[in-house]
Amino acid sequence: MKLNLKTPLLFFDIESTGLDIVKDRIVEISMLKVYPDGTEQSKTLRINPEMKMPKEAFAIHGISDKDLENCPTFKEIAKDLAHEFEGCDLAGYNSAHYDLPILVEEFLRAGVDIDFSKAKMIDVQTIFHKMEQRTLSAAYKFYCNADLVAAHTAEADTRATYEVLQAQLDRYDNLQNDVTFLNKFTTNQRRFADFAGRLVYNSNGEEIINFGKYKGQKAEDVLKNDPKYYMWVQEADFPLETKRVFTKIRLRSFNK
Repeated sequence: MKLNLKTPLLFFDIESTGLDIVKDRIVEISMLKVYPDGTEQSKTLRINPEMKMPKEAFAIHGISDKDLENCPTFKEIAKDLAHEFEGCDLAGYNSAHYDLPILVEEFLRAGVDIDFSKAKMIDVQTIFHKMEQRTLSAAYKFYCNADLVAAHTAEADTRATYEVLQAQLDRYDNLQNDVTFLNKFTTNQRRFADFAGRLVYNSNGEEIINFGKYKGQKAEDVLKNDPKYYMWVQEADFPLETKRVFTKIRLRSFNK
């Protein structure tokens, strides 16, 4: 089924040195931009992570230190990469939980303050899990009736994700061919105030701490009643984006 789009929908997949949003680095990103008229543009970039490739990561994606030694660093491509995402809604396979948070972290580390807050995000994995409970390779086999060749390469996974979403729309009558609907269908009902999920919004749109001893309490109240907590967050091993949200809340309190 041809996607019903009002703005470009950018499918993306990331390979990295590991699963730690704070410590690990992106080594490959593949993007498939689908325009409302059905036109497609694809691009895959390899990135020098400026660290050694862990053997556990190499065993998954097969990208070695030698493969990356002449590649640009993320900082060198950050501004051009941010331009690729501008004005697009986003789609991926489990991207909302990992790919997007680590991408935002890399942008902040490079000094590029990109805003994804207005972009709708479709997580194709969530559709699959709600409907069938399988992996991406199984999803591709199930929906597209073919084996996923070169799984765990960013380019193959990105293309497969796009094809799976099209097939899901063909298969399920209760899925609407609409980005806003798919965004709501695949997004956790608890709205995150930061990409790592350390803060969530309550029904009044207030940031609530989602971890530790202050879990369930308003962040603004905690920062007011326990001034040392802010410094602890800034010095702890949290994502830069999470620290930025805490700073935003703190500054907002000062201006009241």
